[in-house]
Amino acid sequence: MKYIPKKRFGQNFLTDQAIIRSLVEAITPQANDLMVEIGPGLGALTQPLMKYLAHLHVVEIDRDIISWMEKFYPADKITIHNSDALKFNFKSIGENNAEKIRVVGNLPYNISSPILFHLLDNVQNIIDMHFMLQKEVVERMVAAPSTPAYGRLSVMLQYKLKMEYLLTVPPESFDPPPKVESAFVRCVPHASLPHIALDEKLFAKVVLSAFGQRRKTLRNTLKGLLDDDGFTALNISSQLRAENLSVAQFVAIANYLFAYPIKSQAGI
Repeated sequence: MKYIPKKRFGQNFLTDQAIIRSLVEAITPQANDLMVEIGPGLGALTQPLMKYLAHLHVVEIDRDIISWMEKFYPADKITIHNSDALKFNFKSIGENNAEKIRVVGNLPYNISSPILFHLLDNVQNIIDMHFMLQKEVVERMVAAPSTPAYGRLSVMLQYKLKMEYLLTVPPESFDPPPKVESAFVRCVPHASLPHIALDEKLFAKVVLSAFGQRRKTLRNTLKGLLDDDGFTALNISSQLRAENLSVAQFVAIANYLFAYPIKSQAGI
């Protein structure tokens, strides 16, 4: 099939067979897995996965690719969901929405972060996730505090997920080659949260505010949320920047604000 990738969908198709074998080996698909592939494209992962799986679900927005898939793959082996992954209800897969799923995909780089946040909302229904992403994004996902890549994405994902950087994939492994390096990452929901935010919306608000102006200190970025008494009670210096705080410290701030809200928090 001769297919011209569409820029509006951020399509870069994986073609390197050695890399594909490494990815499938990392995923370790089992026959009875309830697996969902996001953006199957021209089947680089789809075909080798189907050799192991009894059935595969795929989420694809491109009608031209779907038309090709419907001709190429047997209907009893695959279920094609014509949907935008950002709007897809991952809880809808499985009997009575109760079965847990595994998610894989070569995510479009232009919307990778929104997809990750969307999947966080479904994390209780997910066993694990394996994604190809822009290398810079994966580095941010797994970054430790006080490193340049550490930011809001790091904190929000690490709150719910344990992540592992698996391998780097060069541009020439794709058609067309992207202008950046890629990386493959494994994300596994924590069996139980290491640090529990009493109000996750408040936690997200604190993280967003803290990283809103990275170069400023917490005294400035959290002004109106956390006062001097709060910093003292938490034993956190107001002169630190957001990048210096661990996930546990962000949770501690949110839980303190939940227990001792100040007047300026009204409306959060």
